[in-house]
Amino acid sequence: MGQRVTISDVARTAGVSVATVSKVINGRYGVAQSTSSRVQEVIDDLGYESSLVARSLRSHRTHVIGILVAEFEPFSAEILKGAATALADTGYELLAYTGGLQGRGAGWERRYLSRLSGTLIDGAVLVTPTVVDADAGVPVVAIDPHTGPTGLPTVDSDNLAGAVLGTRHLLELGHTRIAFVGGRADLESSRLREQGFREAMAAAGVPVDEQLVRAGDYRKESTREPVRELLELPDRPTAIFAANDLSAIATLEVARDAGLDVPGDLSVIGFDNIPESAMTEPPLTTVHQPIQQMGAAAIQMLVALLDGSPTPDPHVRLPTALVRRGTTGPR
Repeated sequence: MGQRVTISDVARTAGVSVATVSKVINGRYGVAQSTSSRVQEVIDDLGYESSLVARSLRSHRTHVIGILVAEFEPFSAEILKGAATALADTGYELLAYTGGLQGRGAGWERRYLSRLSGTLIDGAVLVTPTVVDADAGVPVVAIDPHTGPTGLPTVDSDNLAGAVLGTRHLLELGHTRIAFVGGRADLESSRLREQGFREAMAAAGVPVDEQLVRAGDYRKESTREPVRELLELPDRPTAIFAANDLSAIATLEVARDAGLDVPGDLSVIGFDNIPESAMTEPPLTTVHQPIQQMGAAAIQMLVALLDGSPTPDPHVRLPTALVRRGTTGPR
């Protein structure tokens, strides 16, 4: 790799002083237009970029927004897509940060914020944070926090209504022996999805068989064994509502390994509508939550906070919708 281009390199190539280059970069007065144009041309030719740390020391702003996640997986990837779209024409740049496997424990957001705030980022979006009382020193917006909305600006989707929609869909198809494979016990979204399932079953007058309610932890690896146990029951379920798409995809794999036809022998529905859900065989019926829109909404809230604009609503809850595909059918 070549050495990083410095401000001195720009000054030497343009035949001006470092102070003149600094004025051009920061848009200050006192530089002739012809000189400014020449310096800018050299900056473009050399590919010069001022460091974020130096930029923050000069102006106390980096114009960089951090999106902090415990890990990169399909949900956070969709959040990033929406956030990047919302940042267009705002003047802010995006920094996505994770600690990898070591960052999955409780309190990861405190560690990440302490590393980045003040010198690298002006504000942060926290994706499914475990705590929202982190003393960040910069504006923060949370997406789908573990404990649900608090005093911090937050964005989430209507998990309860979405789970009701998904369960009603299975009931309308004639299923009554419906299993529910839940998500992580520490997440409010997981609790609300199970609550929606139970409320829809109760409203239809169909009792919930507790041996059909299992935990899948929102992960494919931890979903396979509970689903295998469900499908080995003497009176197995005719439908499974998995609390997220990754769990639903794992359910399809286990059903296929067991020689079951989907949806002929077993109907399966997920939750999220990640891109992978449309690529299964057959394509997965799921509950859509507008994940990219959640990322965009969080960025819009954060930019308003950074620019001193009023935020009309400190908590944004976006609607969910049923997406009918090929994995659900009549009992």
